[in-house]
Amino acid sequence: MSSRLSDYDYVLPEELIARRPPDRREDARMMVLHRREQRIEHRKFTELGEYLAPGDLLVLNNTRVMSARRFSDDGKIELLFLERLGPARWKCLVKPGRKMRVGATFAISGAQARVEEICEQGERVISIEREENLFEGGLVPLPPYIGRSSDAADVERYQTVFAEVSGAVAAPTAGLHFTPEILATLPHAFITLHVGPGTFLPVKSEDITGHRMHKEEFSISSSAARAINSAARVVAIGTTTVRVLESASRYEGKLDAQNGATDIFIHPPAEIRNVDVLLTNFHLPRSTLLMLASAFAGREFILAAYAEAIRERYRFYSYGDCMLIL
Repeated sequence: MSSRLSDYDYVLPEELIARRPPDRREDARMMVLHRREQRIEHRKFTELGEYLAPGDLLVLNNTRVMSARRFSDDGKIELLFLERLGPARWKCLVKPGRKMRVGATFAISGAQARVEEICEQGERVISIEREENLFEGGLVPLPPYIGRSSDAADVERYQTVFAEVSGAVAAPTAGLHFTPEILATLPHAFITLHVGPGTFLPVKSEDITGHRMHKEEFSISSSAARAINSAARVVAIGTTTVRVLESASRYEGKLDAQNGATDIFIHPPAEIRNVDVLLTNFHLPRSTLLMLASAFAGREFILAAYAEAIRERYRFYSYGDCMLIL
């Protein structure tokens, strides 16, 4: 076990960052990690079904990414709108923060806006002189490491084909590989977790146990709970699904239908109890997502797999290739 941030570091060549999606969603490569044998295979995502057995159930996050990125009318302030708090009142992230102190004003869509409050984790509460739908005309909030603004292609491709419930500012990227045709061949159920800004925030303390996650809302329907409870193995599609299944309340070991919120931070030596198999993408160094994968498969095995992925020229991050951990 390690609680040191530096123990979750690795060096990634810039050219392996996937800045665009593949031509087809299903074209990703898939590294397969066998935990028990500490063995690695190199396969394709389209071969996922070969690793599933009767009774297995895929659990996917059907959150929908909002077009939450906007700029002030003069282009000097970038805003990521997170939540409507009330009439003409919003919570958002801003950049550069030094210009956006309490009382600062700016114009957006021709309306005057004012910073009313700075929250504990740096978000701003702003008021606008008239009610606006700020997601209308907004941009898809691509992760910063992609290094470009979103375009028309991202409107479709930075969204899963099963996205349904609007509320996220980042995509559950392991789900981006699925097409309707592939999904139709695999037993599955949907949960919802609205991915929040915490997914972009770095861990700053060398002792990772001091890190605090943003709270994110989730929901599990009664039909999803029944399907999960009767599954032989739960195959989590993405780290957001793991976070829901590890956070959700249970009665006599059985999952309940529920709405809730979670700020769970999963890292070694935590034991993941409610997931048997994990499909996930390759994550940033020093990130909470890499730490979650390390809790599931073991830090040393994960970092060895990442080193092999770099040697084999896998594509990394949101638009990149994937890893199936058995």
